[in-house]
Amino acid sequence: MEITAAQALVQCLEKEQVEVIFGYPGGATLPLYDALYDSPIRHVLVRHEQGAVHAADGYARATGRVGVVMATSGPGATNLVTGIANAYMDSIPLVLFTGQVPTNQVGTDAFQEVDITGITIPVTKHNYLVKDAAQLPRIIKNAFHIAATGRPGPVLIDLPKDVAQAMIKFQYPETVQLRGYRPTFRGHPHQIAEAARLIGRAERPVIYAGGGILGSRSSAELLALAETINAPVTNTFMGLSSFPGDHPLFLGMLGLHGKRSANLAVTNCDLLIALGARFDDRVTGKVAEFAPRAGVIHVDIDPAEIGKNIPVHVPIVGDVKQVLQELLPRLKKRTDTRWLEQIQAWQKEYPLFYDAGCSELKPQYVVEKLDEITGGNAVVATDVGQHQMWVAQFYRFKRVGGLISSGGLGTMGFGLPAAMGAQVGLPGEQVILVVGDGGFQMTMQELATIVEQKLPLKMIILNNYVLGMVRQLQKVYCQGRYMAVDFRFHPDFETLARAYGIKGYTMRTKEEVDELLPRALAEPGAVLINCLVSAEENVSPMVLAGKSITEAIDC
Repeated sequence: MEITAAQALVQCLEKEQVEVIFGYPGGATLPLYDALYDSPIRHVLVRHEQGAVHAADGYARATGRVGVVMATSGPGATNLVTGIANAYMDSIPLVLFTGQVPTNQVGTDAFQEVDITGITIPVTKHNYLVKDAAQLPRIIKNAFHIAATGRPGPVLIDLPKDVAQAMIKFQYPETVQLRGYRPTFRGHPHQIAEAARLIGRAERPVIYAGGGILGSRSSAELLALAETINAPVTNTFMGLSSFPGDHPLFLGMLGLHGKRSANLAVTNCDLLIALGARFDDRVTGKVAEFAPRAGVIHVDIDPAEIGKNIPVHVPIVGDVKQVLQELLPRLKKRTDTRWLEQIQAWQKEYPLFYDAGCSELKPQYVVEKLDEITGGNAVVATDVGQHQMWVAQFYRFKRVGGLISSGGLGTMGFGLPAAMGAQVGLPGEQVILVVGDGGFQMTMQELATIVEQKLPLKMIILNNYVLGMVRQLQKVYCQGRYMAVDFRFHPDFETLARAYGIKGYTMRTKEEVDELLPRALAEPGAVLINCLVSAEENVSPMVLAGKSITEAIDC
């Protein structure tokens, strides 16, 4: 029996066990939405396509599944581009379907026509313009495989309207055959043996763990490695929540706004074990002075990352989980504590701090209180800016995968829809958004989607009436010449929440936070918590551009 390609697309999604699609319809996707009418797949109607792609991103991070997005042609497709780039930079598996004008109109500047495959080539792992309807099931099968395997990433499928309406005999492929795409999962045995040898000789090892730990679901192996060789663990921002935040071997985050003790440990180690991390500029600071006396073991599934920024002594291409499973039996229990004693001395000498006795409500206090109330076990989504760094510094993540945030691209507006997507994927768990007033206003229209979907999302706005991170940079690099960073007006967020039918709170003092935050987090349904915090508060420490990570300043 023949069916339309649009109907075949929906059946393909059902075969891939897709449970939810985040989307926004349009004329070019009418066949797809008509086919969805008869499907059990849940469709979440967002209020802007940007919300759809960020929500699918948050869903994928929270669940480990591929996020699925649907948008129409032209502006519907281009509204996805920032979110696609965000997922690409952070290695998040997405499959995105965009509508396209009929094939006989492609290239004619037809109404709502845009070359979305050409636009997204640099920010997708792969993309397709479907010209033959019969090939659509194979393309979809390949797309899900590409998105989720190797180094994950977004895959886009552009579907012209006439192709979607064409009749085909539906058969979904059982296997994937892609010439030239064969990710390496198992590390080379010789390299793993050499890594074990270096670890056995090391006196001052440090484990540097990135987002690849979460992507490969290897947190248990990371913990086993650290406890076996008695080595401290520092996380990149993307790696936070891959290692228990209250573990005695945990150093915290390193780099630009990392802990001084973590930066000192990396600088003085004799062996750096890099796992699923890419040595980006926010971590390394001045490259010539990054771990200058250390041998480097680098494990990553993407061979392009190994040796890209930092010379590597033992490169291991492979899935972190599989590599660690092969490495661990080769290691002996390490009991020497002299290195840890040195690190503990640095931790006592250089703790994170802020003026806790100040009469103004400090944003760090709100994050500390959130950590205390949740015990570090909530899923915390953030937007981008100062609040994001305060969460990284003061929230002790105990739940694996508990942080959902934009790392590589640093996308303001990501937090609210990503938290929404995470809550869709984790309906029985506590998901909390921490966001600045700037990023919140970029995607706050998704409050309507949150209400419509009956999501019990808790939203904390650290509201300082400024673009805090840009203001901080202007203080440091522009001698305090503040330009275009003050919000002279924005709405009363508690009143705004009520307009959407959401319970709202406003908190101005530590006493109000102590009293009201536990109550607000325990409320059923969605809640918005507006915390009025100091505009002058900055993120400390901070490594200036071109400086070593040991040369941090207080802001």
